[in-house]
Formats: sequence, C-alpha cells, structure tokens
Amino acid sequence: MAKARAVIILAAGHGTRMKSDLPKPLHAVGGRPMLDWSLALAGQCGADRQVVIWGAHGPEVKTRAEAAGAATALQDPPMGTGHAVLCGKDSLTGFDGDVAVLFADTPLIRTETLQAVFAALDSGADIAVLGFEPENPTGYGRLIENASGALTAIVEEKEASAEQKAVRLCNSGVMAAPARVLFDLLSKVTNDNAKGEYYLTDIVALGVAAGHTARAVRADADEVLGVNSRANLAEAEAAFQARARTAAMEAGVTLIAPETVFFSHDTQIANDVIVEPNVVFGPGVRIETGALIHAFSHLEGTSVGENASVGPYARLRPGAVLETGAKIGNFVEVKNAVLHAGAKANHLSYIGDADIGAKANIGAGTITCNYDGFFKHRTIVGDGAFIGSNTSLVAPVNIGRGAFTGSGSVITSDVPDDTLALSRAKQENKPGWAARFRQMMQARKDKTKA
Repeated sequence: MAKARAVIILAAGHGTRMKSDLPKPLHAVGGRPMLDWSLALAGQCGADRQVVIWGAHGPEVKTRAEAAGAATALQDPPMGTGHAVLCGKDSLTGFDGDVAVLFADTPLIRTETLQAVFAALDSGADIAVLGFEPENPTGYGRLIENASGALTAIVEEKEASAEQKAVRLCNSGVMAAPARVLFDLLSKVTNDNAKGEYYLTDIVALGVAAGHTARAVRADADEVLGVNSRANLAEAEAAFQARARTAAMEAGVTLIAPETVFFSHDTQIANDVIVEPNVVFGPGVRIETGALIHAFSHLEGTSVGENASVGPYARLRPGAVLETGAKIGNFVEVKNAVLHAGAKANHLSYIGDADIGAKANIGAGTITCNYDGFFKHRTIVGDGAFIGSNTSLVAPVNIGRGAFTGSGSVITSDVPDDTLALSRAKQENKPGWAARFRQMMQARKDKTKA
C-alpha cells in the first residue's frame, strides 16, 4: 500500500529584495503565482495534505493558499527554515506518511523530480535531499556523500574545507522524510549559530548520527532556481519560456522564431499549428490543430478552432472563441464573442459580447457598441450575414441570416433575414463649394502674412 504524502510549502519570507508591496510568493512566472506552482506540484505528486507557512507581513499568501484548499500556519516571528517547518506540525497532527518541504519561491521543479524525491524514501532512505550542480557552486551549501553514495551532511560554504568546496553537488533546500522522522529531528535542532536561527538542513547530520540513512536526488539547475529579486524572477521566466517552447516544438508546433513567442503555464497548442514571431499567449489559451497564429498577436482566455487564422496584430481577449476555419485579421479585437465556422473579420474591427454566425463577413471598421456606460449588451449576427464596412452595431441587436448592412450604417434595430439595412444621412453635393472655400481661406492666409 502506497504511503500517504504531504507537502509543507515555506512562504513566510519577507522578500525584501523584490522591493514590492506584493508578497514574493504571489509574483508570477508563466502567468501563474509562484505559490500556485508549488501547490500544483504537490497535487501532481499525490500530496493530499498541503500546508503553507505564511508570515504576518503577507496575509494575502494565507488567503490564496486557503482558497486553493491548503491548510495554513503562521510563522511569527521567523526563526529559520527549521522553525518554519515546525510551525506546520500541528496541521499534520495524526499524519503518518512522507512529508516533502518545498519553497514558494522555487516554481520550476518538475513533477517527475519531486516524485524521485518521494521514491528515494520508498526505496529505504529516511531523508531525501534534492541537489543540483550549478555552473558556479560558489555560495551554495554542498551535499557531501560517502563512497557508497549515501548523503552524510550538508555543509555551508563558509564552513566547508577546500576538499568540500570542490564538491559540485549543491543543496536546493528541498527535502523529504517520514513525518515522524522529520519532526523528531527538528525537535533536536538548535539555534546555536551566527544568525540564531533553526536550520532545516541540520536534520541531515542529526539523522545520520542517529542511524538514519540519507540520500541525494539530482535535479537540473534550472528547476531549482530560487527567486529573491526581480532579476531572479526574469531568470525564472526565461527558464520557463525555454522549457515551454521546447515542449511545444516537440509536440509538433511550428515556432518560426521561438525566442519571440511567450507562453503561459496552461497554454495548450495542438500539433500542426504554426505560430509566427512575436506572439504572446496569456493564461487560458487553447489552439486546435492546423490553426495559424500570425505575428504580433496577443491571445488570452481564448479558444481557437481547427484551421482558424488569427492576425497579424490581432487581440483575442477572454471569452473569445473561434470555431473551425474562422478568421480574425489585422488590428481586430475580439472579447467574449463567438465566431462560428468560417466567419471572418479581416481587419480593423472590434467584436465584443457577440455571436457571429457561420460564414458571416464582418467588414473593415465594424464595431459592436456593447457598453452603455452601465451594462454590456450582446450582438447577434446570423449565418451568412454581410456587415458592410464601418458599420456600428448598437447592442442589443440581432442581424438575421443572410442579411446585409450598408457601409457606414449605424444599426440600432433588429434586421430580419435576407434584408438590407441602411442607416445613414442622405448625400448632398454642392457644386463649386470646394473651389470657393479654398479661394476664401487662401485670401485669409495671405492677409495674415501682409
């Protein structure tokens, strides 16, 4: 029978180097708060007990964690990582499984990596520590292993010998142990150090001295990148984007200029989609096979159907749905609207709170006037309708199947099926007026120069 799993997420740090009123764990990578990355990782690894440790300076962390279904525990005042984990002990009363400790400012750990940490416990280790080999290990604690590969200690660099400093395997901070072992060892950790804090890392040496076995698990360096500053946040974003681009191309997506395309954590793109340069996918985007996303487009909260086309320079806002073969062209904005199969809005239009029928054509410069200053109203355009250029559709309004609107019209009433609707002032020509106007204005201009 598989052992139960729990995760304690440390999210109580002040994050002073971020210089932000927003608590550090709530800063986003890939459009998702870092805390949410850790919570998702815990869930993906089967941890049905999740405890978030928060600080008194960041009540928003508590609120967000509880909204996600996690338990919370306050660390006040902060007295080190070991003390932080102990703050979560009461939330795991009666729990008899394995506990992993994660950090809310380390968002990019892969599911399979944390699974490997838990697997080390399943294979007989009493303590598992996640390590990595950075290009430059300076400043990191070293994971010291014996000849048989067992982990014997975590040594901070300032206390390391020359031989130990030559070790490239560094401590990420992430570790796991059975709950009874973890909390028993933490009860023995002291704060006899320069900072007067209780360090989680001390449990390795204490555990080995007590006869427990410890093992290091390897991770790629980009997975355990910790965010302590805006520069680190940018590094984490870059690492996420590189990972997302690679995954997309491996799944059969063509990225013409990968380094210019930006994804969110939940972007879903099917095979045989082509994405041109300088495209941004905000959260909540799904693209079906055969679609073409032209350059300089921005999509968020959007579903794009098979063989549909978007852009260039298009903006699809939340609630935009393009069905099979629909087309959104340059400088078209769509919000909370459905374009059914084969519908087209090729250029210079705003379509908001609308339902555009199959194979309908939206002429250049068309706008749906959906907001009256207080409420949003919906525009319905029937199948095969033809909306002339520069038409204003004043919602709520219903344009029937196969209906036409004349260019420049302001449509305020429903248009029946197969009807032409015209709503514009009658044209009046005044012969000779332009020549007389120019003569008058030139004379006035000449007089000012005299």
